[in-house]
Amino acid sequence: MTEDTTPPRPEARSPRGFADRRGRDLVAERRLVSRVSEVYERWGFEPLDTGAFEYADALGKFLPDADRPNEGVFALQDDDEQWMALRYDLTAPLARFAAQSWETLPKPFRRYAFGPVWRNEKPGPGRFREFVQCDADTVGSDRPEADAEIIAMAVEGLQAAGLKPDQAVIRVSNRKLFDGLFAAGGIDDAAQKLTALRAIDKFDRLGWEGVAALLGEGRLDESGDYTKGARLPTPVIATLEGFLGAVADDSMGRAATLDALSRLGGLGEIGEAALGELAAIDRALGAMRVGEAAVRFDPTIVRGLEYYTGAVFEAELLLETVDDKGRAVRFGSIGGGGRYDDLVARFTGQPLPATGFSFGVSRLAAALRAAGHAAGEAVRGPVVVIVFAEADMGHYLDAVAELRTAGIAAELYLGRAGMKAQMKYADRRGSPAAILLGGDEIAAGQVTIKDLDAGRALAAGVADNEAWKAARPGQSVVARSDLVATVRAIVAAGSGDSLKGG
Repeated sequence: MTEDTTPPRPEARSPRGFADRRGRDLVAERRLVSRVSEVYERWGFEPLDTGAFEYADALGKFLPDADRPNEGVFALQDDDEQWMALRYDLTAPLARFAAQSWETLPKPFRRYAFGPVWRNEKPGPGRFREFVQCDADTVGSDRPEADAEIIAMAVEGLQAAGLKPDQAVIRVSNRKLFDGLFAAGGIDDAAQKLTALRAIDKFDRLGWEGVAALLGEGRLDESGDYTKGARLPTPVIATLEGFLGAVADDSMGRAATLDALSRLGGLGEIGEAALGELAAIDRALGAMRVGEAAVRFDPTIVRGLEYYTGAVFEAELLLETVDDKGRAVRFGSIGGGGRYDDLVARFTGQPLPATGFSFGVSRLAAALRAAGHAAGEAVRGPVVVIVFAEADMGHYLDAVAELRTAGIAAELYLGRAGMKAQMKYADRRGSPAAILLGGDEIAAGQVTIKDLDAGRALAAGVADNEAWKAARPGQSVVARSDLVATVRAIVAAGSGDSLKGG
């Protein structure tokens, strides 16, 4: 018996946390990035692309342990024995670039960037190890107006991405508000403050009763798990209750929110300075005509507990969203940012203020799709030229070349299937039209054009209007010289056709 020495075939599988994406998702994300990038450039931000790898010590708070260089990041050792890792976000590379190039950069330095980032974390539903981010940052300005500009630009960027003004809100606060409260209450233990801030971050989910337990001794949740509390003194907890209650009304305008916080008192010098910064942001937003509904002040926003140093902001989706099975889902945050004045100083030892906004491209695209805003992002396939006979291949190639030269996406079917299968192929590609050049058409100097968009609309039962049917026939025979004009009209009608739900 002969031993089988054939090497085993590998199993076709994707690594956990890494997703394959096809046309619909990629096209939606690229369009989103393109639209937002146009906004950023119009606001005077220049594009910057840094390499996928950074030296591990440049990753700041994500620096791996010396004996665990792959903790949290994907790292490898170069031939000079230095550890480098795939970038965890787009901000750490910006900080490194700014520190390295500061002498030659215009100051302040304003840049936007987009691209994949990688995190060596346990993957799960909706949690990937590779995803695309899009950032905009200003480095070198400590003015509150720089924060306001980032916020206003984020509002415009989200609208350019496809959200109406009432479909998203950016909530703004300042980390120094709580710094002032803690200082006034005599709380100086860093771990205790961090625990308290994490509790406050759960205010929208747990309400005051749940937060109060976490600010005190701790909380036992419904599952029986016990979370140790911050153990703050009772007077400090009472101050925090008044602080959060003072702004519980979501309909309060920005100025009214600041007035309520100011009247509460107990913020100390640091907190009062934070109110001043927020007031300056409000004045700048007003001058830029950013409405109260688009940007609200909400001091319960405490994102980036070990990262941000001043103003913080979080973009929240207000639309009702459903999953692929029609079940309601809550997306909540779709982006955020704030002021991080210490990141570049890690490299230079000198203070260098910075502020920025970031959103996950895939997450925002998914949110738009879940809200029913992705119909217009459906992938438009190319016009397909059908093949009948090998002898007429020159005619088919001539037709597809003419369409491409005219700027119309087109392809020649290069399989070996019959006409029925070719038409099915064109339909699966989402082709607006199929071109038929049989022997009779070639001899008569004509071409048959099947309007596939019209066919899909009729099949869906949304084209009962007789005038629309007359204007969009399913199939027409035109002179060969009218090929481009006829196809262009079909493509243009399909691109803006309200009957498609776009």
